[in-house]
Amino acid sequence: MKRKKKIIIFAIVLIVLIISTISIYLFIKSKELKVTTKKDIKININDKVYNTDYIIKVKNGTIIEKKQLIDTSKLGDKKITIKIKNYFNKTSNYTYKIKIIDQEPPKIEFKDKLSITEGTKIDLLKDIKVTDNSKEEIKTIVEGKYDINKPNNYELYYIAKDSSGNETKEKFVLEVKKKEITTANNSKDTTFTTSKGYSGYTKNGITYIDEILVVNKTYSISATYYPGDLTKETKSAMNKMFADAKATGLNIYLSSGFRSYNTQKNLYNNYVAVDGKATADTYSARPGHSEHQTGLAFDVNQVDNSFDNTNEAIWLSNNCYKYGFVLRYPKGKTNETGYMYESWHFRYVGKDLAVKLYNNGNWITIESYFGIDSKYNY
Repeated sequence: MKRKKKIIIFAIVLIVLIISTISIYLFIKSKELKVTTKKDIKININDKVYNTDYIIKVKNGTIIEKKQLIDTSKLGDKKITIKIKNYFNKTSNYTYKIKIIDQEPPKIEFKDKLSITEGTKIDLLKDIKVTDNSKEEIKTIVEGKYDINKPNNYELYYIAKDSSGNETKEKFVLEVKKKEITTANNSKDTTFTTSKGYSGYTKNGITYIDEILVVNKTYSISATYYPGDLTKETKSAMNKMFADAKATGLNIYLSSGFRSYNTQKNLYNNYVAVDGKATADTYSARPGHSEHQTGLAFDVNQVDNSFDNTNEAIWLSNNCYKYGFVLRYPKGKTNETGYMYESWHFRYVGKDLAVKLYNNGNWITIESYFGIDSKYNY
């Protein structure tokens, strides 16, 4: 009987101990320190962040670490350690990881156009400035082909790439200009390329583009250039055109052909005296800028607006190209030619170019075709 009673007492004590142990364990477990941080923490290099910025929650404890800036100046993984006091006032270290990355491309400060004279060496990287948030030295290259000995506008690219693979690509233009050559008579001979890619050159004060002599407000002709009359080819084509027009019952005749520099000078000055310089410039060329000085241009019939819309003017506009002539100053093209519409002024350019400029009746100007302007610079 006594033995049975002892067994019962032992069992009760054991149960109490087990229950107490479980209770203590559960209590300690409930007070266990638990720190929750953000997952997959990525920070851009050199960003301003603190050691506690990524702690979401601290359960059963308190952060006792002072708030401090994290050194984010180097790429890669980094361990961050902070001190935490748990429920039972025991201090311990908690460590979490961050990854410092670089997602920003470098910045390039540069000039979008560089100019040199042909044959001149140039360091294309000399004056550029490249910066990156990584503060590392960035290697920059130039992409594209160019030749300092061939005048042209070359489209090139600066390319800067940091160690993280972030890349910046910026376009710029290298203009290689033709070197001016001073000849014995002190005239400047130059070559150039127009905006539409045509090759041009100035020799002895006369400019040619694609072997076509060009004279307008931008391109002048030497005062000493003196053919003395219409060129033989121009006169022959003109006479043939006049004869064919006559065969259809039309009366077309020459009013003004070749003019010397001095003749053009006197004519222009007279117009200026009557209408003023600004108005005179809309219908008369300054000396050295008149096509009449080339021996390739002429006026017909009435040299005024009364010739517009006559049968002769209409026929010439529709047929002159067949003989190698162009209506030099078409209607509505003043912003290109620099002159008002002149139904009476024709210029010899040869049949091949004349057909192109005729453009099935929708005249294209020499300026538009070659990609040049017609503006006085004085």
